Parts: sequence; C-alpha cells; structure tokens
Amino acid sequence: MTRPVFRIEWLPGTDLLDGLCHCGEQHTSEDPVAMWEWMLAHPDHPQTPEPKDRTP
Repeated sequence: MTRPVFRIEWLPGTDLLDGLCHCGEQHTSEDPVAMWEWMLAHPDHPQTPEPKDRTP
C-alpha cells in the first residue's frame, strides 16, 4: 500500500511556503496552518488568491 506524499517547501528569502499535493495541485501561503488545511482538504482544495510577490 502506498501512502500519499505531501510536500511543503520554504521559499528561501521569503516568508512563503510552497505546497504540492500528491494529486498535483500547488498552493503558496505564508501561514503553515492554512497550508496544512489546504493539503488535508484533498481532493477539494479551496481556491485561494495567490500571495503578492515578495521577492527581494
């Protein structure tokens, strides 16, 4: 039995987290709790606005 893989990576130089669900959906958030809520909502990922670019 294979388990789904969820990936959350910190984007260096920012306060952003980039999440990738095992279904291929991607999401970016500043809030780790919101990121996990988004991940665990699979397959009904809520649509949220993309954060503003904070690249230095």
